[in-house]
Amino acid sequence: MDAVAALTRLGGIASAADVLALTSRKRLRRAVEARRVVHVSRGRYALPTADEAREVALLVGGHLRLLSAAAHWGWETKWPARYPQVYAVQKPNRPVDGELVCGVLPRADRDGWATSRLRTVLDCAGELPFDEALAVADSALRHEDLIHEDLLAALRPDTPARVRRVLEHASPLAANPFESVLRAILVEAGIDVVPQWATTLGGVTYHPDLAEPFRALAIEANSWAFHAGRREHDTDCERYNALVVGGWTVLRFTWEQVMFAPHLVVDTVRAAMALPVAA
Repeated sequence: MDAVAALTRLGGIASAADVLALTSRKRLRRAVEARRVVHVSRGRYALPTADEAREVALLVGGHLRLLSAAAHWGWETKWPARYPQVYAVQKPNRPVDGELVCGVLPRADRDGWATSRLRTVLDCAGELPFDEALAVADSALRHEDLIHEDLLAALRPDTPARVRRVLEHASPLAANPFESVLRAILVEAGIDVVPQWATTLGGVTYHPDLAEPFRALAIEANSWAFHAGRREHDTDCERYNALVVGGWTVLRFTWEQVMFAPHLVVDTVRAAMALPVAA
């Protein structure tokens, strides 16, 4: 797999180990040399979207917003921004390759080159589709740039329902945008699931990616990045077998199914929930 495609699948920023689980060192090196991938810190690589957005922000004297701001903060997203997304004080005199929103951004809502961490999550919740916004909010919590209490404290009586839903469902337990999007698909379908539910079977505690514990239904996001090695594959098989023997129904979805066929995911989960629960 191409290094850019690998990073896109991983949320736009990832460790070298995760990237190399999907591509080769040669492809990664060539992508870095061509500036299609940026080496942001030791053992960590990213798509150049944040750098490109900062160049636009510098041209217009503005601040990064939405997915450009999320990339600036080092958060994984469902998709990278297609174009730099920037707040500008006023419309520039010449065309700029980016999505500009003109207006004055309050001082409390900006931090360096970007909207503040909280404002970034709130803007994404208000303007992006639910699954994309939840991936951003989950990433902010996972990286401990915000805590859930910060999000809940931002709720007001007049907070739009779409924003409230993102803030209330955000969780640091999602390992990556893949899991966030899978959860968002099910939430939007009215299916209540819990991330990383703990269940102990035979003295061993397992944590399915998502669970509907009352129906003993485990839902797994199977990613090459974390399931490609022989040891990981063996561990997964042991876990799945233990859950099934313990009376759980286990569903496994690929990245392609979650990202491009959400109807298949919903239909499969609903069919599994219609099965009789083991005694």
